[in-house]
Amino acid sequence: MENMNQDFNINNDDDNKEKKNKKKNRILKGTGIALCAVLAGGLAFEGISSASGWNFSNTVKASNTEENRTELLKTKKKTEDKKEETADTAQEPAEEPSETKVKGSLDVSDIAAEAMKSVVAITTKSVQEVQTYLGDFGFGGFTTQQQEVEGSGSGIIIGQNDEELLIATNYHVIEGANTVSVTCIDGEVYEATVKGYDADKDLAVVSVAVSDISDDTMEQIQVASIGSSDDLRVGEQVIAIGNALGYGQSVTTGIVSAKNRKLDDSGQADENSDGVNLIQTDAAINPGNSGGALLNMNGELVGINSAKLASTEVEGMGYAIAITDVSDILENLMNETPRDRIEDHGVLSITGTSVSEEAASVYDIPEGVLVAEAVKGGAADKAGIQAKNIITEFDGKRVRSIDALVDMLQYYEPGEEVEVTLQVLGNGGYEEKKVTVKLDKNTNKAADASETKESAQPSEEQGEQSILEEFGNGSEDDATYEEFFGDIW
Repeated sequence: MENMNQDFNINNDDDNKEKKNKKKNRILKGTGIALCAVLAGGLAFEGISSASGWNFSNTVKASNTEENRTELLKTKKKTEDKKEETADTAQEPAEEPSETKVKGSLDVSDIAAEAMKSVVAITTKSVQEVQTYLGDFGFGGFTTQQQEVEGSGSGIIIGQNDEELLIATNYHVIEGANTVSVTCIDGEVYEATVKGYDADKDLAVVSVAVSDISDDTMEQIQVASIGSSDDLRVGEQVIAIGNALGYGQSVTTGIVSAKNRKLDDSGQADENSDGVNLIQTDAAINPGNSGGALLNMNGELVGINSAKLASTEVEGMGYAIAITDVSDILENLMNETPRDRIEDHGVLSITGTSVSEEAASVYDIPEGVLVAEAVKGGAADKAGIQAKNIITEFDGKRVRSIDALVDMLQYYEPGEEVEVTLQVLGNGGYEEKKVTVKLDKNTNKAADASETKESAQPSEEQGEQSILEEFGNGSEDDATYEEFFGDIW
């Protein structure tokens, strides 16, 4: 009996030692991981915040400035977590993934309260030509006059460095804006600058100088955590937050109705479109929601809402740009040099007209701006741009119309060198060519909007029409086509 007791005590001691060793190893392992995180220059978060219940345990990269580049605050994809856990599962009992633990533990109000710190309202002001009726003065008919127009949208704080707070939104929210301002969660309004944009993807980044932001505001805002739109499943619950109708921040909820949707410029479904990948949701997305956040139930940003794609003919069908597909684009825009509109901006010294998507399809020519004439001795002429060349990119940005090119030029100084991408006809087809243009000074002292268009095309009236209208009033016309382009095949 005594021997049995001794054996039991010995075994018990061995078990205790083994447990202590395991515990020690786990502590050392955890300390090592934390130390590695600190040495790597990242931010280490421990579990779930006791104050907010927010889980940061799977954060892998913080928004910081490394090699003078600001990056997004991203979380791991589920596939990455599974790869890292494979080695541990062979030695230790399997544990429930952190995503499963958190999912469902926060309700919509918890997520909204935290996410609203990262969402801002955007207000723009622009000068536009509006029609007015002269009947009151006894003349009859219409004329146009300039009028200041205010617009509203939403934005998401996606980065911060020592100098700037960086906010993502849709390009159509800030398109043509003379001034941009953002309103943070505390109601404070700050002037913003367009940092960069990609009109083709309907994305833009605006920046606010950190020196302009009060300490109180800085304490209440935060950078959004970027999730993986690839991990979304059809039927999964999502939350939309934005400045609906310009009334201030509001929250709607729904499910993921479909993934990998693509639409053409008219908003019609087109799987062959080169447009950005979209998430379809039945969460209400109204005017003013554009540029706002679509969140998963972990509170992570998975999409950028776009009310531009909404239709009054349907109900319960909204769209958001899938965040994973555009994260690289956003990081590039975050690190562009910000530009302000310039009154005496540079010009290309060309005349031209738009090649619309429809005209490009009908006549099998590239979409962009068809150069009708390059003024002799002007900026374009000196760079080798000739009549019948088609401009498809300006400073790396896609050009789809004469109006888009006109808008881009208003951010560039005379004398500034800009790379222009052309499609040049020859050898039986179009070939891409890149040239560097040193912009001319705009010598036309008329109103800013009209002077730019006159520098880019023969007249404003012609600029409103695409090349399709010129070629046979909207239908294919081989004779007109040959007359315009000549025998150059």
